[in-house]
Amino acid sequence: MGLEQEFADFNAKFEAGASAGAAAFLNAKIDELTAVFPFDRVLKPGDLAPEFALPGATGETISLLETLAGGSVVLSFYCGAWCPYCNIQLAAYERALPAISEAGGYLIAISPQKPDGSLIMAQKNNLTFEVLSDAGNVVARKFGLVYKLSDDLVLDFPSFGVDLTAINGDNSWELPIAATFVIGRNGRVRLANPETDQRKRLSPEAIVDALVAAGV
Repeated sequence: MGLEQEFADFNAKFEAGASAGAAAFLNAKIDELTAVFPFDRVLKPGDLAPEFALPGATGETISLLETLAGGSVVLSFYCGAWCPYCNIQLAAYERALPAISEAGGYLIAISPQKPDGSLIMAQKNNLTFEVLSDAGNVVARKFGLVYKLSDDLVLDFPSFGVDLTAINGDNSWELPIAATFVIGRNGRVRLANPETDQRKRLSPEAIVDALVAAGV
């Protein structure tokens, strides 16, 4: 089953179980974000990716520059372990990891959650690639991905059973939009896929195709 179908199946179950008001509210929030998000700030193909070094799930520090020395890098920004779409996406990427590696890519996932949240994400989905913590969305901001949750969504978040301030370790109520980048060994972006609709993510097949086109 492809990633798109997995999302479609999850959406169908969510809409069947959620109230009409809840589904309509979330759809409206996605539309609002899409209408105002400054996509022109997002890094584009040809742009130089900013260097960073972030802590991994078990405390190690991972540097983009050092990773690029071994091949192209696939960077996937996600909200956190609490996000069902992020779990579906990263589990699919884990299944595709042999193909990604064979195409010369190193996969790294980044979220604003604290390292213990990254560890939960890695363990829950049996992830073997790096899952990094970007405190304060410092790196996500350099990629042009950060937005602030609307006031009504902030008020509704506790009803989802998610304490975002505790998970991220701050009260900014900021998140990155979902985005995946393929970065060539020269440090330049080869593919950029920013999505304000959390229900849409770059497929593993598209990642592999971009890696093959980039060449190791």
